[in-house]
Amino acid sequence: MNNIHIPPVVKNLLIINILFFAATYLLTSFHLDDILAVYYFDSPKFEIWQPISYMFMHGNLAHIFFNMFALYSFGSILESRWGGKKFIIFYFITGLGALFLQWAVQAFEVHQILGTFTAQNKLNLSDLYNATEASPAKIKTLFGIYFGGMLGASGAIFGLLVAFGMLYPNAELMIMFIPVPVKAKYIIPFYILVELSLGVAQFEGDSVAHYAHLGGALIGFILVKLWKDKKDTFYTLYE
Repeated sequence: MNNIHIPPVVKNLLIINILFFAATYLLTSFHLDDILAVYYFDSPKFEIWQPISYMFMHGNLAHIFFNMFALYSFGSILESRWGGKKFIIFYFITGLGALFLQWAVQAFEVHQILGTFTAQNKLNLSDLYNATEASPAKIKTLFGIYFGGMLGASGAIFGLLVAFGMLYPNAELMIMFIPVPVKAKYIIPFYILVELSLGVAQFEGDSVAHYAHLGGALIGFILVKLWKDKKDTFYTLYE
């Protein structure tokens, strides 16, 4: 995938993400990471713009580097194939799909603890311990859901990965710590299975939104299936 030009939508997404990342650290008094991250839909911290703004926020340098590298590497190929309009629709739909699956999982967890999908106006920092008879571990889970924000383009990036793997299954990719190239049709499904395993396991201290990644991957899979033209000719360079 050498010498790939950067098409306009990918280029603009890269610039916007980098600007948001820089602003987060240069304008610390505005707490942009708190305002623009997305919270559970029933959280008192949820705002209407967050389902879009969260896609442009990243927690640290490694987070934005790997996401933007994937956006450049895979997004450039997909935008060149689909065109800018189709690509940006795909990008935002997969990003929203990532969020909705994460919310669905969180709503299930809230229902398991409270018997409802909402906190019924009881949940806040001062009286949470009186709002439920749940165990300390479950109360901690509620705190994480209601007051823990999610940020990053990873959901949309997983959609791009799945789309690339479906459209260019025989493309050979160089993977960190693996000394030989691996075909996309092998490495991407393996990566998805790893995310599913981590999401189900819910290891202590794991703050990654694995179900959001899976949501982006799932919506990406569905969209490619819906959009795929049987007469479409793949770019043989990557086959």
